[in-house]
Amino acid sequence: MDPISTYRIQLTPDFGFAEVAALAPYLKDLGISHVYLSPILQAAPESRHGYDVTDHSRIRAEFGGVEGLRALSATLAEHGLGIVVDIVPNHMTVPVPESGNAPLWSVLKEGQASPYAPWFDIDWTGGKVSMPVIGDDTEPVVDGDVLRYHDHEFPFPDTCYRLVDWREGPGYRRFFDVSSLIGLRVEDPEVFDATHEVILGLVEEGVIQGLRVDHPDGLAEPRGYLSRLREASGVWTVAEKILIGSEQLPADWDCDGTTGYEVLNRITRLFVDPAGREPLLELFVAQTGMPSDYATVVRRSKREVLDLFFAAEIDRLHAVVGSDRETLVELLAAMPVYRAYVVPGEPVPEIAASTVEAAGRVAAARLPEGAPVAEVVDRVLRGPAEAVTRFQQTCGPVMAKGVEDTALYRWYPLACLNEVGGEPDHFAGAPGEFHTFAREMSPTAMTTLSTHDTKRSEDVRARLAVLSELPGEWAAAVGEWSSKVSFDPALDYLAWQNLMAAWPIGPDRFFDYLFKAAREAKTSISWAAPDPAYEAGIRDFVSRAIEECGTSVAEFAAGIEPYARSNSLGQKLVQLMLPGVPDLYWGNEITDFSLVDPDNRRPVDFPLRRRMLAGEGGSPWDEAKLLVTVQALNLRRRLDPAAPYVPLEAGEHVVAFARGERAVTVATRLPAGLARRGGWGSEAITLPHGAWRDLLTGAEHTGRIPLAHLLSTYPVALLERE
Repeated sequence: MDPISTYRIQLTPDFGFAEVAALAPYLKDLGISHVYLSPILQAAPESRHGYDVTDHSRIRAEFGGVEGLRALSATLAEHGLGIVVDIVPNHMTVPVPESGNAPLWSVLKEGQASPYAPWFDIDWTGGKVSMPVIGDDTEPVVDGDVLRYHDHEFPFPDTCYRLVDWREGPGYRRFFDVSSLIGLRVEDPEVFDATHEVILGLVEEGVIQGLRVDHPDGLAEPRGYLSRLREASGVWTVAEKILIGSEQLPADWDCDGTTGYEVLNRITRLFVDPAGREPLLELFVAQTGMPSDYATVVRRSKREVLDLFFAAEIDRLHAVVGSDRETLVELLAAMPVYRAYVVPGEPVPEIAASTVEAAGRVAAARLPEGAPVAEVVDRVLRGPAEAVTRFQQTCGPVMAKGVEDTALYRWYPLACLNEVGGEPDHFAGAPGEFHTFAREMSPTAMTTLSTHDTKRSEDVRARLAVLSELPGEWAAAVGEWSSKVSFDPALDYLAWQNLMAAWPIGPDRFFDYLFKAAREAKTSISWAAPDPAYEAGIRDFVSRAIEECGTSVAEFAAGIEPYARSNSLGQKLVQLMLPGVPDLYWGNEITDFSLVDPDNRRPVDFPLRRRMLAGEGGSPWDEAKLLVTVQALNLRRRLDPAAPYVPLEAGEHVVAFARGERAVTVATRLPAGLARRGGWGSEAITLPHGAWRDLLTGAEHTGRIPLAHLLSTYPVALLERE
């Protein structure tokens, strides 16, 4: 059976298959249909995320191995639950020591003669692969048939590799700019078979019922990969494809949809007041000195990361594209999406051509007159196969590092809009626009509000969205705090937003977040350019901000809680009742105020959640969110997944829709503005024909209902036809 809903669990060495199995009764009662596991293949032993795979032939030992997985599957099946697994086709890890990856070790030892040489996307120019590990004057030491450098080890003699400075690009395609992740050539059928044998065997065995494909844009040919995977597995499959703006999933991808970032961003905007854009933008510019134009920051950020991190990738691409290197760089910087989709030897799809040609026009405006833009555009669309493929594989890392990991940390008038695939300068999200989008949603694609990769959790975003309705009050609060504690204008305003929205948060967690944010922004420090004095300054700012302003921050958070709670419940109910397969990130069935990873990968207090599900304790916000989650998930089990989305007429402070003739969702939006105007007044909503019961309150309704009555207990209503 395909999933009705999923529950994402982040497996770690101390939270493996046995711990998940113990949750089976709870997850069944919660109402989900499938447990969605982070990667399960053998990774670096200490890894807490699992994307650093070392061995495709083994289920990870730290989790309980293949027998532990089979036992988990059996336990879940007894409770009517299935398993969806996150798979990582794009890369493996370069572990320390390097001998921890046997296929890579073979290639380092035997070079192109290794049977594993076809596995990796390596530049063999000069006959050796560059390994960027050298970081000081220490000389590598020969130890028998091994060459040791600190904790690194390599085969000796070094006939097939060269050790280079860690700041240099490696001699292989990598994941974004992470040199410890080496790109796989999964387009080779033998590599596909070898790296998927265990997973596909478990699918055939019935242990796994669904797949989530990590980072398909890194693959040489995503369409071909997904087609091969579907043919081999036959199960429900979603792809972690980031769609920007109105971008659509390629129609010829053989999968059930995306993992839902485009849905997340549209739901967030639905609860943001566009009237707050100008005052919040003015406040941001005044606080930070940054440009008011987001596109300028994106362009600068992408150019910086291209120069800082991607020289090796550009050199390799330039070698096959030819023409002018600077033109190629500007074209990469101008690409507005994660990649175009062109298969060498096939006609260029119109959407791919128009995307790259539009980027070419933007690039031309930034280049000297006479730059060979048209020639470079033509080469990356219709040139040699390697030029076409490698250009597409380079676009994604530039977008990810330039936008996700740089621009979003530099330009943040309202940080809830700064999400993966988000457009932080786009505040507008009126119900009509949302309805148009939702009507076209796939019933099989995943929807989400929080993931292991979101910049902040859904409830942090719910608090931040309130600021769009109260920009004056927010500006006054920030002015007060900034007058007491300040450090770096490029960072302070981001700090105040996240300190308030994640409150209560201790100094260690908050420092870790802010330190990462500073390194990602790269305005003063970066991962490659540390500065101990600046780091000490952040630590001092954090301790003083909490000590001197914590009471005031707590008061502000408490003051907006009714509105934040309304946003939290509204966005949750909307996500759970939209067409698609709703995913819950672990722990988010009640409030969770986590920031970017690794903060959002902290252990979840399941005993608390179990007690709450049994009706014991919990804050009012937690109780309400759990109630909404449980009732919506269980209603989804009774609802036809293909039930059409039908918008219902309501005022500006409501988003309401029916799913077929069975369910109606009503959610308050812009609650601060609603309170400011004095409440619902005489506003009412007309329900579809029939008798309806509110699953949250038990109340029965028919016909035209005053909103003040319908939403008197909760700011949301979930109605099922009697």
